Amino acid sequence: MKIQENLSLKPFNTFGIDKKAQFFTAAHTINELKEALIWAKERDLPIFILGGGSNILLTKDILGLVIKVELQGIEVIHEDENQVLVEVGAGVVWHEWVLYSLEKNWAGIENLSLIPGTVGASPMQNIGAYGVEIKDVFHSLKALNRNTLAIETFDAVDCKFGYRESVFKHESKDQYIITSVCFKLLKIPEFHVEYGAIQDVLKEKGVSELSIKAVSEAVIAIRQSKLPDPKQLGNAGSFFKNPTIPVSQFENLKNKYPTIPGYMVPEGIKIPAGWLIEQSGWKGKRLGEVGVHAKQALVLVNYGEGTGEQIKNLSEQVRATVRDQFGIELNPEVNFI
Repeated sequence: MKIQENLSLKPFNTFGIDKKAQFFTAAHTINELKEALIWAKERDLPIFILGGGSNILLTKDILGLVIKVELQGIEVIHEDENQVLVEVGAGVVWHEWVLYSLEKNWAGIENLSLIPGTVGASPMQNIGAYGVEIKDVFHSLKALNRNTLAIETFDAVDCKFGYRESVFKHESKDQYIITSVCFKLLKIPEFHVEYGAIQDVLKEKGVSELSIKAVSEAVIAIRQSKLPDPKQLGNAGSFFKNPTIPVSQFENLKNKYPTIPGYMVPEGIKIPAGWLIEQSGWKGKRLGEVGVHAKQALVLVNYGEGTGEQIKNLSEQVRATVRDQFGIELNPEVNFI
């Protein structure tokens, strides 16, 4: 185990924020993970677990030990004529795992193509896109208990999945480190192409016969047309969750804003946060070194030298404008550090 001091975290977060870790180590095995936890405990240091850095906003230096989870590996646990169970290391890059599943012709995560981050973070956020969420393909996960150093197994019920939510963001927060995730993928695809512009892109590409590769390529094309590459322009993808409001409130807003989009969910009507932000006049707006992306209002960006504090302030201004205009509260999807 190698410990580094006062290390810049700029390369390790997709916003490209230059904050430092007091101590930093990368864990490639479970034993290294345990060593790091013991090392920090012996020195009474706080611990911060880092995956792909694609869902965090650094507003300050991180005191204590930052552990970057680099656990690798993809292993078939069970397979039959209909499905396959695959265990994937928490440090595997999410999109690389998607591409691997496409090569094997395993269906289920093609709609989640090009989402930034690592496999270990995917169940924490219950990541989702274009009609598919992690919970739809999830079988179980293994996690290291930070107190006992024992590996525990969680099934879907244990994880308490919700919209961009899981038990690891609430009652089990900071108690576990996810080490691997087991996915249940299909041999015979069940396509989800009715969301977003997938069908339009498939038609443009002249796709006559559906395949998981074609769906993945359509999703990638849509994401690349709307979302900036973090390597070129610092961002964390969707900054806000899509809010859900009561049906009565939606009907009142519909009278005032006839074009307001919304779709029914069990809790009420879900509204695209990007539409609310755009209607509030923020799309493409720049405040110094930070701003709202010109092609997708749901994305806040760092133009190069922006700080976490500046992005946080921008997000608060956006929230206030939407709240004042629509009476709707936007909640961040990104975690503020």
